[in-house]
Amino acid sequence: MSAAPWSLRALVEDLRAGRTTTGAVWARFRERVAETDPALRAWVALADPPPAPGPGPLGGIPLGVKDIIDVAGLPTRCGAAVRSDASPAQADAAIVSAWRAAGALPAGKTVTTEFAFFAPGPTANPAAPGHTPGGSSSGSAAAVASGQVPLALGSQTAGSVTRPAAYCGVASLVMSHGRFPVAGVTGLSPSLDSHGVIACSVSDLALAWSALTGAPDLGALGGPPRILLWAADPLDVVEEPMRAALAAAVERLRTAGATVDTFPEERLVADVTRAHPVVMAFEAARERAAELARAGEISDQLALLLRTGDATSLVDYRAASEVVDVGEETVARLLSSYDVILGPAAPGPAPRGLDATGDPVLSRAWQAMGLPTVTVPGLADDHGLPLGVQLIGPGRGETDLIGHAAWVERHLTGSVRS
Repeated sequence: MSAAPWSLRALVEDLRAGRTTTGAVWARFRERVAETDPALRAWVALADPPPAPGPGPLGGIPLGVKDIIDVAGLPTRCGAAVRSDASPAQADAAIVSAWRAAGALPAGKTVTTEFAFFAPGPTANPAAPGHTPGGSSSGSAAAVASGQVPLALGSQTAGSVTRPAAYCGVASLVMSHGRFPVAGVTGLSPSLDSHGVIACSVSDLALAWSALTGAPDLGALGGPPRILLWAADPLDVVEEPMRAALAAAVERLRTAGATVDTFPEERLVADVTRAHPVVMAFEAARERAAELARAGEISDQLALLLRTGDATSLVDYRAASEVVDVGEETVARLLSSYDVILGPAAPGPAPRGLDATGDPVLSRAWQAMGLPTVTVPGLADDHGLPLGVQLIGPGRGETDLIGHAAWVERHLTGSVRS
């Protein structure tokens, strides 16, 4: 099961030039799923092909949708036994409607960990066989990395988009908190839950974001960015292969003209990282109160989260939230003088085995602050396992962030990935 991602940009260019049709694209999607998914197990349900491409600049391309996000006519089971008898959704989630208008049509529901937390599904990693694909957006990352679809939706409360993209060797965007409504999404933590999207490359993300929002397509433009390098040293989790890859990447970016200075608030980010799980647990116990009442029917991981949150005092929740607020203000001030923060997207390559999804620790602080992040693929360890770096930008600054990330991608890989 080799990884062969499907370039969104090349596909849309072929559709616009008449070199292929929407019908042929959907036939390829079905064929690729039939060929690879018995081993990959990225999907829980497939949608019927569209009768017509519909409006939108993406031309009717097939879109994977994480199975916590409603798609009209398909059940939302959230990777959970307690939702096994869920009825089909009556309407699309707001974010699905937005992607439909952009010309990306739901191809089906992709595997999620249980309620987008830690209990893994069955999905394999096409870029690192025998290793976790990450989570919770496991199926979406694997579906893109294996070339089943050119684009797939995820969600992030801790590291649920960034980590799978890094482990599977693809690109991802986590949007600023509140950038699009979360109506129709089964969430965990209202102050943390954010939308995400996964594609083959940052160049593809630029095209997708332009189609979704009408923003300029910055996939091949822009000059050297001003970068703050975040090493995450106080967290003591970054493994040697990631350290070495990040150091080599920084040298390459400096040689290409980027300004790279040291991030000066490492301890503060570590404090926000520790505050994130307090906020998440407290809110999850209330958001998922129905599941807390059925704790004996859910995974041990989710039950522990909900029970921990239920036992967390309002005083502790507010104290953690204040730490996050200080971090958000400080980082906003730093990003007024720099374009992006660069750091590791995960501690190292994907861990071996499918019984866990890896550690989201390197995403927690940025998610708590509600900032947009882009995972840039293209690096690898000595064994060829993918390593991803992440760029963090100012709130609501997705367009420029993607443009800077595209520049970084070009200079890390030597070309626009397609």
